[in-house]
Amino acid sequence: MDEQNIIKALAALSHVSRLRVFRTLVVTGPEGLTPGQLCEKLDIPAATMSFHLKELSNAGLVQPIRDGRNLIYSAQFDHMNGVIAYLTENCCEGRNCATNIHPAHNEAHHE
Repeated sequence: MDEQNIIKALAALSHVSRLRVFRTLVVTGPEGLTPGQLCEKLDIPAATMSFHLKELSNAGLVQPIRDGRNLIYSAQFDHMNGVIAYLTENCCEGRNCATNIHPAHNEAHHE
């Protein structure tokens, strides 16, 4: 993955609402959610949600799929994993340091 795509993805995730939308779609899995379902879950107005979904889509982090009259948005896990792989490539100068890395959910519970 090239640096421009990484920058676009990180920029898209740098807004708290977009980060919440993306994390919700990651938790939901490949079946995704409609914009209306996301609005309801996250208490975000429809126009604002539309803007955030467009930004996430332009960054390659989510993809809309038409299902009849509905659009279903789902996280693009390959792209997400590519960003993570880029950020952690050659971590600890190639030494095995995974035992020093703790899942984010553990950190959140300790704040």
